[in-house]
Amino acid sequence: MRRLEEFRMPEPLAAEIEAWPDAAPGAPRIAVLVPCYNEEVAVPRVVAAFRSALPEATVFVYDNNSRDRTREAASAAGAVVRREAQQGKGHVVRRMLADIEADVYVLVDGDDTYDAASAPAMIRLLLADRLDMVTGVRVTDAAAAYRPGHRLGNRVLTGVVRLVFGDRITDMLSGYRVFSRRFAKSFPALATGFETETEFTVHALELRMPVGELPTAYRERPPGSQSKLNTYRDGFRILRAIGLLVRRERPLGFFAGVSLVLAALSVGLAVPLIETWLQTGLVPRLPTAVLSTGLMLLSFLALACGLILDTVTRGRLEAKRIAYLAIPAPDFRLPPR
Repeated sequence: MRRLEEFRMPEPLAAEIEAWPDAAPGAPRIAVLVPCYNEEVAVPRVVAAFRSALPEATVFVYDNNSRDRTREAASAAGAVVRREAQQGKGHVVRRMLADIEADVYVLVDGDDTYDAASAPAMIRLLLADRLDMVTGVRVTDAAAAYRPGHRLGNRVLTGVVRLVFGDRITDMLSGYRVFSRRFAKSFPALATGFETETEFTVHALELRMPVGELPTAYRERPPGSQSKLNTYRDGFRILRAIGLLVRRERPLGFFAGVSLVLAALSVGLAVPLIETWLQTGLVPRLPTAVLSTGLMLLSFLALACGLILDTVTRGRLEAKRIAYLAIPAPDFRLPPR
């Protein structure tokens, strides 16, 4: 895990960001979105930290059927508190992005593990480079904050997505993101649980949106709060989500792989039969011959499905791109130097 000091912002961009005023006429409307489930201990700290770091922003806390005093604690801290009845982070994110109108959206977990002081720099990067998504890359030396199993899982899952969808991300599962309005209002939000972070990343990469990253300190949860993330269960859910996204967004490659496996099985079964037929002129194992033929037919059928679905996917991608372009681009220009 790299240290925070190892990250350096390009000099021209750093200078441009520093020149951007903290409060200027026509400043963007900023909404801080905090999904919560049983975060009575941590959420007041999150709300207070973001109200301090972004005094011009409105902090929205969406409670997801908490059994403790999360709603009361968030309201007392100064947040606008709402409720989402469908259980799961994906449901909460879908509701937040649909309900809230803003120019810049800051999404952060309600567990007080992310650094609110990084939010202004992430927003400035989004506006300075006219990006659609900025991800807070987690940087920490605390083993308890970012357990080895979680680090390995993040590295493996991020590597899979980078291989399939493009090499422009380093921390796919970060829960700390800044979105433009164009991203928020064109994001389909189909996930139901923690796999929503994977969906964010794939959506941005598929539409070739301009994205960026900034390092942010990552710390342990405050004493008395408990993580809702299950390493194995949620890891498998995220891996399954990646597989479904590959099938949906890369159907030709997916079904071509299936076709290749079926064809290899068919040929493997057929070779001994062909050798026997060449030697004797007979096919004594008729069921094996029928199975081999069926597998080869299925192989061609899978390839045909891939070709057809690839055309459908291209049409869907064009429709998503048009929906994205229908939303006006952010126009909060930096002042001249």
